[in-house]
Amino acid sequence: MDHLLEILKYTIPALIVFLTVWVMFRSWSRNEESRRKKELNMHFGDEVLPVRLQAYERIILLLERISPESLVMRVSRPEYTARQLHAELLVQIKSEYEHNLAQQTYVSDEAWEKVKIARNQITNLINDASSEVKPDASGPTLGKLILERLAELKNPPSQVAIAHLKQEVRELFL
Repeated sequence: MDHLLEILKYTIPALIVFLTVWVMFRSWSRNEESRRKKELNMHFGDEVLPVRLQAYERIILLLERISPESLVMRVSRPEYTARQLHAELLVQIKSEYEHNLAQQTYVSDEAWEKVKIARNQITNLINDASSEVKPDASGPTLGKLILERLAELKNPPSQVAIAHLKQEVRELFL
């Protein structure tokens, strides 16, 4: 019995010291890991933020370029028929969109969805206006009708998407 008490006199304090050191070491290693993650995120954020901002800029530029008022003014030619203008407008929208597809990597899924919705609404607006004029009518007639239909909208598709993108950029800095 005396041997057991002697062993316990040395073992119990040793176990207490061991457990204390183990708990402290575990706490220290967790804190160290957390600190390293924060440091890495700060460094990563410094490198990624400019790229993300550039993506937002490019997407806003895409939306401005495919907005009906900009598109009609840029693409329309007096010699175009309504059919030619319609085809050219759709080609321009598709080209601009495909050129900026990779930018979706840097924005939220919700923002990219707004961009796709805007593109689809603009395409539908152009298609609807085109269906209301004869294919051999003049291109400027179609252009005028598109702009009239756009003016009737309370919230133009491009502007809705741009407003959302701007809000996301503001949130990046909060």
